[in-house]
Amino acid sequence: MKEIAVISGKGGTGKTCLTASFAALAQGAAFADCDVDAANLSLIMQPDLQETHDFTASSIAFIQGDKCSRCGLCRELCRFGAITEDFKVDPISCEGCGFCFYACPEKAITFDEVVSGQWFISGTPYGPLVHARLGIAEENSGKLVTMVRSRAKEIAREEGRKYIITDGPPGIGCPVIASLAGASNALVVTEPTLSGVHDLERVLEVCHHFEIPALVCINRSDLDEDNTRKIEKFCQERSVPVVGKVPFDKVVTEAMVEGLPVVEYSDGRVSQEIKKIWGKLVSLMDR
Repeated sequence: MKEIAVISGKGGTGKTCLTASFAALAQGAAFADCDVDAANLSLIMQPDLQETHDFTASSIAFIQGDKCSRCGLCRELCRFGAITEDFKVDPISCEGCGFCFYACPEKAITFDEVVSGQWFISGTPYGPLVHARLGIAEENSGKLVTMVRSRAKEIAREEGRKYIITDGPPGIGCPVIASLAGASNALVVTEPTLSGVHDLERVLEVCHHFEIPALVCINRSDLDEDNTRKIEKFCQERSVPVVGKVPFDKVVTEAMVEGLPVVEYSDGRVSQEIKKIWGKLVSLMDR
């Protein structure tokens, strides 16, 4: 069982569209949408929701009014200003550090887990999809990513599936690291813009640090051919294979509007290039 994580140094490079097309092309795969802060792979995979689970990974303080002596120690110690003048906890300001819980002389403060989001299992025409939604302003997205990937692996193992395709989050932070850990390969999707080139360099450094073999796909490659050549030269100097260059085409947007992977919607030049990229990925993973 091999896992490929599709990631990008910045948002908007088109990695989710590519992942959905890989899902349509793959046979015997399971899928994980690890962009839990803004999950949207399900929008173009026609999911049939089968399971919903709460995700609890954060705690918040609560002051029991009948026990509180209003000594003010908690307000004095809280560095985040989360204790109001009437000795209640502002849930937005509370960072869940637990300092007030341990310091309260009256033991009037409880420290309770809260639901930070939800994770789901859905059936799709292409295979099982595990995805999630983190609540607004909630933390521990890295932990939720790990949970999504773990469940996808369990399903793949139970059903004897050959591949796991992970739609990772953009950037280089904790959720990206959680998406990469233990993956067979990383496909980094970039675009020929100044920010795309800059963030490609950063995310390749992350892959190198965690010893995850990286491959690069240049999306919308014909928008700036000079930058595309710069990316190819940069990757060549670092022995990072460029497995494909997808041209810009409005058909991708049309497919998204229809809620379909582009390879299911059209057999034009974009779909043909994506099929070539998937063929190369399969060849590399099956070595």
